Amino acid sequence: MLLNTIKDNCNSRSKSKRVGRGIGSGKGKTSGSGQKGQKARTGVALKGYEGGQMPYYRRLPKRGFTNRNMIVFDVINLGALSQAVTEKRIDGSKPVTVDVLKAAGMLNRHAKTFKVLAKGDLTHPLVLQTAHYSEAAKEAILKSKGEILSPVDNNTNESISKSS
Repeated sequence: MLLNTIKDNCNSRSKSKRVGRGIGSGKGKTSGSGQKGQKARTGVALKGYEGGQMPYYRRLPKRGFTNRNMIVFDVINLGALSQAVTEKRIDGSKPVTVDVLKAAGMLNRHAKTFKVLAKGDLTHPLVLQTAHYSEAAKEAILKSKGEILSPVDNNTNESISKSS
């Protein structure tokens, strides 16, 4: 076989139809689009249209709703906090805030707040700066001589101790 004798396979390339070139071509006048109306025009996509039949998305029942104001908490357990202090990822002498936990890799970078739960043992006295915690977690933190501060208020720039 020589390079100058190589050919394409039969019918591998077909010529494009030339529409709108007179009635003798077979694709003249309406160019294969039928007549009139929305579907004869280009760029029309009728999503969900089923020819007048009730569309599928309207036949199905709808249930519930999505609350746009819902606050999603990232959950931190006391055991994980204690382990992070032991591994020196968190400085136990400074308040534990969202930024500290993000830097330690314990929170998602998009997290705005976190909730403390009482799973695990807290062996270090920690100062937590959060407004969300379970009652059991609060008791465990106060029992280990720790403290819970409310997040810094933008108006007053001071924290309130919840330990008293």
